[in-house]
Amino acid sequence: MRPLHEYEAEKAPGLDENDAICATLAWHDGDARAAIATLLADCAHLRRQLELTRAAMGRGFTRGWEPTALRE
Repeated sequence: MRPLHEYEAEKAPGLDENDAICATLAWHDGDARAAIATLLADCAHLRRQLELTRAAMGRGFTRGWEPTALRE
């Protein structure tokens, strides 16, 4: 599943998606399972941070909009 366009990180000039994948695998010494585990842990951390932010935000601050952890 590809991320939605608005959630894609900006890429540095001259780098493509494969460079980011190769860099991630290299960081984990070529262990794809470790790379996936790290990405899942990062995703879980960001979801927790989003939930904390959502609980702390006032509804007037966002004019009624609330962030969600799920894609629409």
